[in-house]
Amino acid sequence: MENSKKATTLPLHTHKLHPLTTFNRLYMVVYATALALLFYHHTRTLFNSPSSLSFILSILLFFAHIVFTFIWTTTQSFQFRPIVRCEFPENLENIISKEGKEYPGLDIFICTADPYKEPPMGTVNTALSVMAYDYPPEKMSIYVSDDGGSQITLFAFMEAAKFARHWLPFCRENNVMDRCPEAYFNGAFYTNSSLDAHKIKTMYENMKVRVESALEKGRVEEEYIDDVEMQQVFAKWKRHNFTHQVHPTIIQVLIESTEEKDVSGELMPNLIYASREKSKTHKHGFKAGALNVLVRISATMTNAPLILTLDCDMYSNDPQSVKRALCYFFDPKIRPTLAFVQYPQIFRGLNKTDIYNGEYKRFFQFNSLGMDGLLGPNYMGTGSIFQRRAFFGSPSSYIQPELPELCPNHVVNKPIRSKEILKLAYRVAACDYENHTAWGTKLGFLYSLVEDFFTGYQMHCNGWKSLFCHPKRPAFLCHSPTALIDVLTQSRRWIIGLLDVPFSKYSPLIFGIRKMGLLMGFTYTFYGLWAIVCIPLTIYAFIPQLALIRGISTFPQISDPWFLLYIFLFTGAYGKDLLDFLLEKGTFIRWYNSQRMWMICGLSSFLFGCLDYTLSSLGILVRGFDVTSKVQDDKLSKRYDEGTFEFGVASPMFVPMSVAALINLLSFIKGSFGVISRGLDNMEGLILQIMLSGFVVINCWPLYEAMVFRNDNGRMPTKITLIAAFLASILCVFACGY
Repeated sequence: MENSKKATTLPLHTHKLHPLTTFNRLYMVVYATALALLFYHHTRTLFNSPSSLSFILSILLFFAHIVFTFIWTTTQSFQFRPIVRCEFPENLENIISKEGKEYPGLDIFICTADPYKEPPMGTVNTALSVMAYDYPPEKMSIYVSDDGGSQITLFAFMEAAKFARHWLPFCRENNVMDRCPEAYFNGAFYTNSSLDAHKIKTMYENMKVRVESALEKGRVEEEYIDDVEMQQVFAKWKRHNFTHQVHPTIIQVLIESTEEKDVSGELMPNLIYASREKSKTHKHGFKAGALNVLVRISATMTNAPLILTLDCDMYSNDPQSVKRALCYFFDPKIRPTLAFVQYPQIFRGLNKTDIYNGEYKRFFQFNSLGMDGLLGPNYMGTGSIFQRRAFFGSPSSYIQPELPELCPNHVVNKPIRSKEILKLAYRVAACDYENHTAWGTKLGFLYSLVEDFFTGYQMHCNGWKSLFCHPKRPAFLCHSPTALIDVLTQSRRWIIGLLDVPFSKYSPLIFGIRKMGLLMGFTYTFYGLWAIVCIPLTIYAFIPQLALIRGISTFPQISDPWFLLYIFLFTGAYGKDLLDFLLEKGTFIRWYNSQRMWMICGLSSFLFGCLDYTLSSLGILVRGFDVTSKVQDDKLSKRYDEGTFEFGVASPMFVPMSVAALINLLSFIKGSFGVISRGLDNMEGLILQIMLSGFVVINCWPLYEAMVFRNDNGRMPTKITLIAAFLASILCVFACGY
């Protein structure tokens, strides 16, 4: 009795304010005061402009500072109450074992869409890593959504089901931590001295060869399909040409937990492959549509109370991850309003200096800590464990789905391979099933180009909360793009979707603040209007530099006390950012590359994303959805590992940044020669502009290198260089002759 009482008093989790909280709040006050002084100075400058040109330049800079200040104000919501959490899964074990409780069921969703951009072996590794969780296997079900309808992906999972019978007991018996086969066999802790390890690796390599051979040939060899039922499935594929009007539903149970065991005699998790029906006459909702089909299919088959969503390139790195999340879901004070537990996105394979800021440290870590002190982090699209009930209305207002079998409290009491279960699963996966229903608008994942952001946002507006779980050992690891164009294309797609929210009736500035409060509303406002920073960045990339070429001063002289204000604002912003970065185990060079990528994105993906959004809103441009490629090219990967920027393609997004690089170089050279020839006293009114140009020049070194000094396939295309040089020349001539 005493042991039971002691077990219930053991903490499942703790939290505390971030050590920088007090400093953050003091910084806000000081920096806000400096910004107020800046606008006072701007007002005086506007009224005392000596010419119409100076007035125009002052107006442009004034507008840039307004936007900068707005963005800075919204970011302070992340700094106001950041908290740090800690979980104790060992105490969870005590509670479950001594109080007779059970682990809840867990449905795991993995989405893939294109076998050539998202290689099936990557998706297989993701699935195998979660199948091997330190969790009761009969409580787990893995659902793989193949929106590409690829027989090669299905074949890969047929192979994975066979391999899992050996891999799962191997992980269990050897206490393997890296339960992703690819990561384990290529990791530092793997040794092939063990006969079992060598045998398992050989099996894995053989599986990999068969799958990659099928991918290369574009078909599955018939001799590889030795199961009669699977032969019928592949025959069904041959009868349907997927370029026609309808893409049929394929649901295949590859492992049934109650029927199949691994080689050690232990139960295995359910493994279900699903390719939903698609038709050109019905909207499919992209990834959110695929997830909603999985919500419904899983409801008919297993209906677990918890749902884990994962991208196909994001594998489990900690077999205890689910138990860490349960430390929160088992807390009766938290559970009623807890929609999801969010893990950070941590990236592997980044080069030493992370030249593209692939880890997004501020977005995926800093900001989430700040939101966790409010209503919780936003949904990042992967690495999230949801309470199924959260997809059916607010905590206090349940929305009844159209079928009782889809209710979160429905109990499935038939085998998942039974005719009744499969018939219903096929029914809810039909392309026209959602017609005249609330799916995508009030039920499930909400339809948007950024379904993760919008779904999490609406959950918070409806009264749900979330929690940020950031253990020392990353729960999940994923890949980051290794080519600049992939980074910018991905960012551009995010921007278009994010801008939808603030310019809708659900604007965080109005609807969000009313529903969630000022600070939480500001966090979502920052994300929604993240891209408008391209406006001040573009102004600062060209206007002071062109004015310098013209010989017009846009900033205070060195001897003017206002000069110190500009220095403080610059060093204060960058210094605080650097401090945050270093305290979260970042390095100076990675921080430097992150701020450089911020400027690069501002003049490329942010700028073009805003333009695309505007044109699509006017009906001039039709939106699409591009899957980010996860394929690794050997030569490209080598250049990435060496820290070399990859341009290679003649993308219009490279033009503005190239023009800015040339303009800043010319203005810096002209300003420097002016200081040398005329002396510092005669140039003190232009010193800040020279310093700004020099700062941009330093950041633009990869561009100069790519335009002039390189001859590999990743260099800047000659076409882009010539266009940029032509436009820069026109701007310089205009500046000199205005």
